[in-house]
Amino acid sequence: MKHIDVKEIISSTEYVGREVTVCGWVRTSRNSKSVAFVELNDGTSLKNVQVVVEKGDGDYKEPRVGMSLKVVGTAVEGRNNTVEINAVPDGITVLGDCPTDYPLQKKGHTLEFMRGMPHLRSRTNTFNAVWRVRSVLAAAIHRYFQEHNYVYINTPLITGSDCEGAGEMFQVTTNGYTTQFKSEEEYYENDFFGRRAGLSVSGQLEGEMAATAMGKIYTFGPSFRAENSNTPKHLAEFWHVEPEVAFAELDDVIEIAEDMLKYVIGQLLELCPSEIAFFDAHFEKGLKARLEELISHDFGRVTYTDAIELLKKSGEDFVYPVEWGCDLQTEHERYIAEKVFKKAVFVTDYPKEIKSFYMKQNPDGKTVAAVDLLVPGVGEIIGGSEREADYDKLIAAMNERGMNLELYSDYLDLRKYGTVPHGGFGLGFERLIMYTTGMANIRDVILYPRTVGSIR
Repeated sequence: MKHIDVKEIISSTEYVGREVTVCGWVRTSRNSKSVAFVELNDGTSLKNVQVVVEKGDGDYKEPRVGMSLKVVGTAVEGRNNTVEINAVPDGITVLGDCPTDYPLQKKGHTLEFMRGMPHLRSRTNTFNAVWRVRSVLAAAIHRYFQEHNYVYINTPLITGSDCEGAGEMFQVTTNGYTTQFKSEEEYYENDFFGRRAGLSVSGQLEGEMAATAMGKIYTFGPSFRAENSNTPKHLAEFWHVEPEVAFAELDDVIEIAEDMLKYVIGQLLELCPSEIAFFDAHFEKGLKARLEELISHDFGRVTYTDAIELLKKSGEDFVYPVEWGCDLQTEHERYIAEKVFKKAVFVTDYPKEIKSFYMKQNPDGKTVAAVDLLVPGVGEIIGGSEREADYDKLIAAMNERGMNLELYSDYLDLRKYGTVPHGGFGLGFERLIMYTTGMANIRDVILYPRTVGSIR
């Protein structure tokens, strides 16, 4: 049906004095003897439009919270430079009724409570703002890479190889429970693909294949990890941004990551001032200032080895002990970013034993050309590396991990036929949303969170 978005009505005076039609859900409704006030929201704006109903002698029935309405009335100037709609009872049409047991009728529900109703929580101010921030960030990411001559590539979601080599993959099969097969090999031979298949944990391996032909590519899509982790930072299904660049070394990867992150956060601050102000007021005091501070300075840089020394000399009583060779935990990452550098910082050159097989081995034989970006308040937000371009070194790293080389024959071929220095990084999209909104749990920045033991 023809109507005007609430965002258009409240952000422009061009409609003042004109008859307009808006649609939306009732957020609040107040009734007096001669006038009623209805706050309507259609999801296009954090702010509602107020409908003032002149009841007169008409048959006015007060709408309940949660109802959907179509309102025809005249746009007028309201208080504090706002635009309201004057309507009469005949100009209000109920599109969808809502019973009195509507779960969101009362205010003050916890985020945990609302996770139990993902189909309704989007109608609250909080999730109205989260989804809009998510949309703007996604568009900014695409815009950044498109403006820098990257090709957008769609990598497969079903794969026969594990990018991380860790085995934390969801199996894809058409075989239900059965006892007819005598062995695992026979089971997979009779499956849809004739071999074991799983959901992709990353599009990187396929992205490298595209980058070694197209030069600069990026992927932006879902990844799946069957990791039995029930923390505020982990999901079984999440969205991944993964650029991959040919003729690039580690320093180039770091430069791209910093430039991209500053660009998308700058776009968010420019395009979502109301949403940022909302999160600043209700979820993290000083959020706007923190984001502005982040993009106003060059990011720091430190090697893993030096970072370990800084942590050991800190005097902090960390839950996880710090020694060279350990994987940095969130408490370590945040200390480095918040206490030592007081800004975003790249940590480079990690021990090869704690990083993936595909990372370029450094001349010291102990570390790889890996990089993590740590930001205050969150910890790691980007992880990347220069990739190992040497065929023999890559084979050796895979053999050390006991990997099945046959599953990676296409990937290995890239090192045989015109190999080049290349690298890239992965950005967990939901973690970026957490960082830019102050939301503390990753389940609250994705429409339907998939976590261990929970799906609907």
